[in-house]
Amino acid sequence: MTAPLMIDSVKAAVDHVLDTIPGDIVLGIPLAIGKPNTFVNELYRRIKGNPSRKLRIITALSLIKPVGKSELEQHFLDPLVERVFADYPDLEYAVDLRAHKLPPNVEVREFFMKTGDYIGNDEAQQNYISTNYTFVARDMAVQGMNVIAQAVAAKGEGADLKLSLSSNPDVIFEVVEKMKEADQPLLKIGVINHKMPYMPNGAEVAPDFYDVVVTDPSATHTVFAPPNNKVSAADYAIGLHASSLVADGGTLQIGIGSLGDAIAQALIVRDRHAQEYRQLLTSLCPDGLAGRELGRFDQGLYGCSEMFVNGFLKLIEAGIIRREVFNDTVLQQMLNDGRLVDETITPQTLLALLDAGRIASPLSHADLAFLKKFGILRADVKLQDGELVFGDKRAAANLRDPAAFDTVCDAMLGSRLKGGIFMTGGFFLGPGDFYERLRTMPPQELAKIDMTRIDFINQLYGQGNLKRAQRRKARFMNTTMIVTLLGAAASDALESGQVVSGVGGQYNFVAMAHALPDARLLMMLRATHDNKAGLKSSIVWNYGHVTIPRHLRDIIITEYGVADLRGQPDGEVVKRLICIADSRFQDELVKQAKAHGKLEAHYEVPPQYRNNFPGALEDKLRPWADAGLLPPFPFGTDLTPDELKIVGALKKLKHATEHPGELLSLALKSFWEDKEAPVAYLERLGLADAHSFKDSVIRRLFAGNL
Repeated sequence: MTAPLMIDSVKAAVDHVLDTIPGDIVLGIPLAIGKPNTFVNELYRRIKGNPSRKLRIITALSLIKPVGKSELEQHFLDPLVERVFADYPDLEYAVDLRAHKLPPNVEVREFFMKTGDYIGNDEAQQNYISTNYTFVARDMAVQGMNVIAQAVAAKGEGADLKLSLSSNPDVIFEVVEKMKEADQPLLKIGVINHKMPYMPNGAEVAPDFYDVVVTDPSATHTVFAPPNNKVSAADYAIGLHASSLVADGGTLQIGIGSLGDAIAQALIVRDRHAQEYRQLLTSLCPDGLAGRELGRFDQGLYGCSEMFVNGFLKLIEAGIIRREVFNDTVLQQMLNDGRLVDETITPQTLLALLDAGRIASPLSHADLAFLKKFGILRADVKLQDGELVFGDKRAAANLRDPAAFDTVCDAMLGSRLKGGIFMTGGFFLGPGDFYERLRTMPPQELAKIDMTRIDFINQLYGQGNLKRAQRRKARFMNTTMIVTLLGAAASDALESGQVVSGVGGQYNFVAMAHALPDARLLMMLRATHDNKAGLKSSIVWNYGHVTIPRHLRDIIITEYGVADLRGQPDGEVVKRLICIADSRFQDELVKQAKAHGKLEAHYEVPPQYRNNFPGALEDKLRPWADAGLLPPFPFGTDLTPDELKIVGALKKLKHATEHPGELLSLALKSFWEDKEAPVAYLERLGLADAHSFKDSVIRRLFAGNL
């Protein structure tokens, strides 16, 4: 490959793109934080101002800073956004798309949307590409992509410059390969952002991987860092149930948000507070703890997830994510089945590898390379004229020779297997302290995190035997919005067809859960959802959209329990799901199932499942929350104590405005109690000098909610 063109100006880099590609530009950029915002914004502005040129952007999860939907929210958010997001530049195309102001010569096609942001946005809905994460590289090529640009981390300079794909090695390697195979031209641009964490292993590339490397200091800016969400009682209950299905020595996949944090905290409680954990589970499981995993993580877990999130980092710090996997099928299988006891290297390690046929005797150069790569023999051991040489020590390469074997074991063995990985991810996203921890993590620890290709993580095709050996006892944890009584799940869109988010990798993990013999899929959802239409059950008889069909049903978890559906007949599936539904909707679900012939006429919900109410659940968990085991923000928050109080009041007020009866009750209560909010709170919300009747009412309602 030829050396890349080094450009020290974003504007000059855009000039180069416009000059190199005279026709339409089809730009591919990574999902989430891997986008080179300043470069994309400059290109977008140029095209926007020149109707003779066209731009199509292929991407996902375009992130912009939070914006209040009301004047009250704007007053609250402005100081918070300034503090947390600092100099993060919004993606201007995303701002315009959300405001319905995208110019006619620019298209944005996303395969995963920020949850709920584009409901009712016709342009975004019409340009959404529904695809599995593993097909994204293929579909980018289908769209005619001719430029790909990415934010990269860097270290060194000049001839010593090294680059890392940092947060997003997920699809770019496959994209480049597919475009080359199809003989389609592709201009590759890396834009250095020095605030991106430098990730080793699969994320590292030589500068000549790119055609252009942009070194403009203006491209260095704060990485988008969403604050941690509050973990509710329902989240914790789901997380506790899920954590009790994770096998020690296994593999874990979780997602972002409060549910991911709840699972991580529940796993930590299980590992560190065994007695309390058992008591917690007992209170949540009316049928007892049979089949639940309650022990500590003596072997540890291996994290393998398309998304490396803050919860994983906390599990690494807690010593739970620590089971190392190795990039060799036989070696991994030997660790799995006990032929190698652990990562410690002993003479028995060599004998076991010989007996397994992984190495021959006498050793070949390939055998020696394998032994040195994994630290079984020291890095300076050489093979010369049929002998192993290390310093002044020499031994025949025939390890079946007792004398040679003894010499090798005495002088040439390593101490511990090298190259082990305990966390594999395709992209990452998290709060500010998550990035800072990655930036400052000791190199020997960071080396055990491998950011790599999504086609390696999300499927078993390619290196299938290795993946099966590494991903033992896998628990793939995904969230969904709606589950039907026959076990189908709707996770990405409403039954109207309006896309809420996207399929992402969910189908991939569902498929793997069924393909791996000891894996399980844990599909999680809150039992109810509340919006302007009122409180609804998230378990329904049927739904007009499906993401995961019912023949792939496995384990469903709500805050009220676990429904193991694998291999069960329809009638039993219906019963098990009704038992974990909110009790306010159970009778109607029973009625519908009977009406459609899927439930016998005399069936009644067992009495132990008749108390599935939010209040009862909160009562069960409150002692453990008060004891500090289930804190509202287990991994911290960017919000101050005062901001948390304001947020709580604003959420109650917003909920009430969507439910007229509740709003009336709240108004009467507020005026009767005649409370006053602290002046600092009122100033923050622009209510300190409330002159209009509307502002006076809002001020009173806000105070009543504190």
